[in-house]
Amino acid sequence: MSAPVFVCEHSTPVGPLTVAVSAADGVVRAASFLPVEEAVRRFPRAVVQPGWAEHAQSQVADAVAGWISGDDSALMTLPVAQEGGAFTQEVWAQMRTVPAGRTVSYGELAEMAGRPRAARAVGTACAGNTVAALVPCHRVVQAGGRLGSYGFGGIENKAALLRLEGVEVSSATPAARLVERTA
Repeated sequence: MSAPVFVCEHSTPVGPLTVAVSAADGVVRAASFLPVEEAVRRFPRAVVQPGWAEHAQSQVADAVAGWISGDDSALMTLPVAQEGGAFTQEVWAQMRTVPAGRTVSYGELAEMAGRPRAARAVGTACAGNTVAALVPCHRVVQAGGRLGSYGFGGIENKAALLRLEGVEVSSATPAARLVERTA
């Protein structure tokens, strides 16, 4: 990536969501539940290396507001791109098809991505995700319903995001179990 990115902090019930959008094509390149300065330090070097500037993002702001108010697909309307191999890209694409208020296990996501025995590779793809909420790795849980880890603020943030989306979470401890919302 050679164009600079525009960075903006968006308020959410889970804290600030800082989003980096390419100035050249409007594609979201990174997002994290951190204030701007800290997020930029943690964004992939290739994203911020060409330079960055704080700049309003009306399309992202509208999508974040829609998501917070219950529009399950609002964030999925935004284009995203991040570096990763073919299988990782497929995992991220499949992750974006999981609707808010639902969860999938690592194994189920592996099956959705065409490699049913690759649950560990799905975990690696989740860990490598640099686009918080827009590539919703918080919706991926362990097979028994335990939340597992979350790289964007820990298990507390994962539980809060799931609750925001209507998933009943029994507790926010590492052994937390969840019960999905019934339609």
